[in-house]
Amino acid sequence: MQVKFAPRMSRRIRIFQVDAFTTDRFTGNPAGVVLDADSLTDAEMLAIARELNNADTAFVLKPDGADHDLRVRFFTPRTEASFVGHATVATHFVLSREGVARLQGEGGRVRQKQKSGLVTVEVRGEGETRRIAVRQPAPPLGRQLNDRERLAVLDALALSTGDIDTRCPLRIVGGSGTRLLIGVRNTDHLKQLKPDFLRLTTLSAQLGAAGFFVFTLTHALPGCLTESRMFCPALGIPEDPVSGNAHGLLGAYLAEQGLLQHTNGSAKFTGAQGHHLHRSGRIDVELEFTPNEKNESKLDAVWIVGQAVSIFETEMTL
Repeated sequence: MQVKFAPRMSRRIRIFQVDAFTTDRFTGNPAGVVLDADSLTDAEMLAIARELNNADTAFVLKPDGADHDLRVRFFTPRTEASFVGHATVATHFVLSREGVARLQGEGGRVRQKQKSGLVTVEVRGEGETRRIAVRQPAPPLGRQLNDRERLAVLDALALSTGDIDTRCPLRIVGGSGTRLLIGVRNTDHLKQLKPDFLRLTTLSAQLGAAGFFVFTLTHALPGCLTESRMFCPALGIPEDPVSGNAHGLLGAYLAEQGLLQHTNGSAKFTGAQGHHLHRSGRIDVELEFTPNEKNESKLDAVWIVGQAVSIFETEMTL
């Protein structure tokens, strides 16, 4: 279908290409960032996202209420997404750079609104080494798969029951963006994955999980607790290089399974992803806990933290 733009005065928008969760160009997860996007229609946003052809492009808009400081809409080349972690990191890396007016939020934190609700973002540090931290509410932990479903998923990934880490039941995690978490015994099983994307797309619809996040706790890269791969063919992303949102879900899952210890109300770990696509990246995950009425620790929020690097910037006239 040909996209038709409504006639209007010439508009100039700024576009940035950013690699998130890395400081090395051409690694990590690429995202487009479009500033001052309020004048764009939905069709124009989708067309720009399709033209940039990243997994996700973020469009920054003015706030439309008092409970947030900016709005961001995320588009894949196919459709709008409710929230994208790496594109949020890319957005605030751009907004915090020299020459771009920095948003001023209460306590140094900025409230971002998107389809999934509100998240809090803070910039830690200065210059090229600054880190972008995104705070999300604790994600819901969904159901474990039954035996029939589990075997179907394993077959679609060319895995066997013996490849699965027995501490890690296959479980759906997340609210607006669900993922099926699959723990394998070691990095060899990550390397040997042979996803059947057509079957995974069908299973996404049947299971209610938009993607499949496969991870291991064994023999991860130095300084990392986990290494992972993620497949989201139902979203038009055969393999996602480095997923911030999925790592937040993984943190909640590991804490629930007793595989991530927390002290003084917090826990943290680093995850690696992207190695198999030659786009290696790292994500720091921080979890906040509060005591509940039974004086037991309750997960309150998850932070995903990462760096980024600028690839190019340009302007487009519409």
